[in-house]
Amino acid sequence: MTKRFGFTLAEVLITLGIIGVVAAMTMPTLMNSTQGAQYKAAYKKALSALSQAVTLNVALDDYNFADLDGTNYTLEDMLKSRMNVVRTETGFTNVKNGDKAYAVTTTAGTMEGAGTLTLGAQNTTLFFNDGIMFSFDPNAATECSKDDTTGSTTPCYGFIDVNGVKAPNKMIQCDKGTPTGTGANTCQSTNPTDVYPVVFYDQTMLPNSPAARAVLYAK
Repeated sequence: MTKRFGFTLAEVLITLGIIGVVAAMTMPTLMNSTQGAQYKAAYKKALSALSQAVTLNVALDDYNFADLDGTNYTLEDMLKSRMNVVRTETGFTNVKNGDKAYAVTTTAGTMEGAGTLTLGAQNTTLFFNDGIMFSFDPNAATECSKDDTTGSTTPCYGFIDVNGVKAPNKMIQCDKGTPTGTGANTCQSTNPTDVYPVVFYDQTMLPNSPAARAVLYAK
């Protein structure tokens, strides 16, 4: 007589229960990691596209951020002529997430420079065809320049939200290391979010916080 060996029903149920517990513990971390990687990739893409837009504008129309005057040469016109802008809004009451006006969650020490992130009625927000949005104060976006030799500097500020009005609308921040002071180069952001402050001047657009730089330059 041949004997057949197999698992009992109880053993199978216990095994499935263990698999379920392990999955429940690891899936949120895996999903956050995947989403963070998507935010990081979208941020790099957006920053590159904005930088290429001003470079192209210099080649074709011979003016850059330093030449912006708010009338004849505006940042809005520059980006609209060089990028695929599908919608423009003025003020954050018109930029909504569902039925709520757009708002960003920030933490002390996450930004640099006056006017880095101003959620006011004066802001202009451009929405691109890939779902990314770029917001800035058009009144402050004039003569955006920087001269490291003389010390004369008037950089301009804005921010990128890589998934538009969708949540979490949270400013990137350091979750390891020091966000400010002499130890700012130790900042790490292991779980990237969707909002990144930027500073722009002349033909340059750069991240404007230790956390934003950590995400951009991290391997």
